[in-house]
Amino acid sequence: MNLDFEPVQTLGIAILVLYTGIFLISHIGWLRNNDIPVPVAGGLLFAILTGIAFSRLDLRLSFDMALKEPLMLAFFSSIGLGAELRMLYRGGPQLLVFALVCILYLIIQNGLGLLTAISMDLHPLVGLLSGSITLSGGHGTGIAYAQQFQDTSNLADAMELAMACATFGLVLGGLIGGPLAGRLIRKNQLQSDIKTQTAQTAGQQSAEGQINPDNFLLSLFYVVICLIGGTALASAMSDFAFTLPDFVWCLLIGVIIRNGTIFHRQLRVHTESVSLIGNLSLSLFLAMALMSLQLWNLISLAGPLLVLLAVQVLGILVFAAFITFRFMGSHYDAAVIAGGHCGFAMGATPTAVANMEALTKRFGPSPQAFLVVPLMGAFFIDLLNAIVIQGYLSLPLFGF
Repeated sequence: MNLDFEPVQTLGIAILVLYTGIFLISHIGWLRNNDIPVPVAGGLLFAILTGIAFSRLDLRLSFDMALKEPLMLAFFSSIGLGAELRMLYRGGPQLLVFALVCILYLIIQNGLGLLTAISMDLHPLVGLLSGSITLSGGHGTGIAYAQQFQDTSNLADAMELAMACATFGLVLGGLIGGPLAGRLIRKNQLQSDIKTQTAQTAGQQSAEGQINPDNFLLSLFYVVICLIGGTALASAMSDFAFTLPDFVWCLLIGVIIRNGTIFHRQLRVHTESVSLIGNLSLSLFLAMALMSLQLWNLISLAGPLLVLLAVQVLGILVFAAFITFRFMGSHYDAAVIAGGHCGFAMGATPTAVANMEALTKRFGPSPQAFLVVPLMGAFFIDLLNAIVIQGYLSLPLFGF
């Protein structure tokens, strides 16, 4: 039996999933102590329950995800609307170091997938699909390469494997980032060095004023402009040789609006309102992504998939703890960045931000992390990933 839910009904269920996550985290110490994001806790439980309902009752829930992409675009728009150019300038050196760290891990991530696949007598392309193609690249990159591998190499179940790796990577990225960063913070007795920033933030909020209907409506209007303009530009540029995803265009328009209105008191972006819109969009997007998991489709892939993902989880845990954390400075911001790196190296930028929000809510602010990680995830990681993937595909092993 199928139960179909329309977009508004799906949104309502996503909100219930978030409340479930809040309840679980407030009542289960392990979730709270390990900084598991609210959408991950609620969404994973919901996916497990729907899997049980399908296997025991033959009940299948189908959700209309029409609002999922706009929520993701709203989240990236909020990042752009919160980015002042002077902040980007200050984050430049750290962003460059983090880019080098990410390139190194992309190479290692594909190497781990390749070696694991070969050791299990699987096609080498399976190793790449379980590497940076789906984990750092996400569902979109996974679909593109899985179709290519099916057409050129007759790789059976390539699409199913790609979707399974991308989906479970999203979950695992949200589960491991918080505990790792929390351990680094406690072990090294790190603290947010921003008691000064608390005063700065308070001063900024008092200058801007508290959230009210006027500034919230203006912020929402700016987000809508980013969505409309970003999707229009992505569509208009789709025929060019060099294209960017629609979420990058949304982010860029947000940056332009933020810095174009910064000196106009009436039109200036209200930081607190934009942050609220971004946080809500992110939480609802992740809740929808996780509650639509169809666990029963993955049974046939369970054995190889578990091994491939287990190796990748171990790889990013070791790398983030010993490379990302140390290269980024071994301080509090570096620990939060390491938690974020787990998020988008296994899942996506929204997972990384959710990890960092859970950490900073408990341990204190980290503006450096919220500057470096979203920018890397939005602008550079897809480009770097494509270069690394093409480098691997050029090896004689693959015959491309």
